[in-house]
Amino acid sequence: MTETRVTMVADAIREVAHPLTGAIADYDHLLDMIGDARFVLIGEASHGTREFYRERAMITQRLIQEKDFTVVAVEADWPDAYRVNRYVRGVNDDSDARMALDGFKRFPSWMWRNTEVLAFVEWLRNYNMQLPASATRTGFYGLDLYSLYASMEAVIDYLQRIDPEAAKRARTRYACFGSPTQDSQSYGYAANFGLTPTCENEVIGQLQELQQKAADYVQRDGRVAEDEFFYAEQNARLAWDAEKYYRSIYRGSVESWNIRDRHMARTLDDLVAYLDHYHEPTKVVVWAHNSHLGDARATSMGTEGELNVGQLAREAHGEQVRNIGFTTYSGTVTAASNWDRPVEHKRVRPALDDSYEMLFHQTNLPKFWLDLHANARVVTSLKGPHLERAIGVVYLPHSERISHYFYARLPEQFDAIIHFDHTHALEPLEPTALWHDKEVEETFPTGI
Repeated sequence: MTETRVTMVADAIREVAHPLTGAIADYDHLLDMIGDARFVLIGEASHGTREFYRERAMITQRLIQEKDFTVVAVEADWPDAYRVNRYVRGVNDDSDARMALDGFKRFPSWMWRNTEVLAFVEWLRNYNMQLPASATRTGFYGLDLYSLYASMEAVIDYLQRIDPEAAKRARTRYACFGSPTQDSQSYGYAANFGLTPTCENEVIGQLQELQQKAADYVQRDGRVAEDEFFYAEQNARLAWDAEKYYRSIYRGSVESWNIRDRHMARTLDDLVAYLDHYHEPTKVVVWAHNSHLGDARATSMGTEGELNVGQLAREAHGEQVRNIGFTTYSGTVTAASNWDRPVEHKRVRPALDDSYEMLFHQTNLPKFWLDLHANARVVTSLKGPHLERAIGVVYLPHSERISHYFYARLPEQFDAIIHFDHTHALEPLEPTALWHDKEVEETFPTGI
């Protein structure tokens, strides 16, 4: 895009953008755009940016208070998030939000154990506790599938309380995976390359037995028994999908990605179907990365065969879905330098030319949100495709173009975009020495 063309597009965006001032009214028009949608998918351009978490929480609070949303579903493991769910609904013994978040121990624990999530969880607990006893309290649920061993243990614990003989059978089946201290990827490697038998039949058999006993298990204590069974059933289903996922990661990124996002989309649908029995229509806010929630069909990911939650939600629920993304031009981010490595405080490079982030930077607006369907001129100018940045839990600035950019057609990918030109690193509840040591990062890239 020529410099003149960039200026023209930036001017057009500036005319229709909604500046963000920090006031609660900043998102009035966004809530109007959401309307009566039941599924609001709110992304993030990185897993470690303070502003993304904070604004997402602010929008979610308004959806809960003003539009009767009763589910927050997040890119986190089912058993870890369910502990938070019990806390915010006032049905466990955790004394505060920090303790409720203790289940998030696996890398990257800081993605959920951080100051922004802590504040939101405490807010949600306080909000729920002020409701009348007959009101539906908003829950907090995980959609992801990394918790293979924790989910199997949760199934066994559930059965041990209500059917010890079934618990013995579950323990025998799940023993196929070896010790709970074993790494899930090690199982996947050994099973995929034939070094050990797969455990696929065992996880399928356990899920089927659990479902066959459903009527007997849930008739005991009404809603409490039904909730506990649903929790256990989802853990058993997660074990099935996680078993497939960990074998697939050695067969190619597209297959493993699709298994994971199909699992998250199905978990979302299962959750809504279950809760609809008690409070219909269930309305859900989903928190996950842009790459999961923006429609994959509008990206180079989709061209390569990947699908995602955003695409599957739109296909299943149509006009009931709103997709909202985030972008940033520069700043700092909380991320690691490799998987399972210590968390760091990293400098984010200024966005590349021919990217949406650079285009938004040219507006000279420090922060704004944009309805991607409200103005035909802007929609046409943003069709692209242009580069879009995605920073996960790992950030590699020296290979940024290859590691963190893909092509997208933004107006097809999202319904709205929220842009912060300069952003700041998310603060972990347990920051490491590397996270505190910001001197090297502050001089990046000239001080390397």
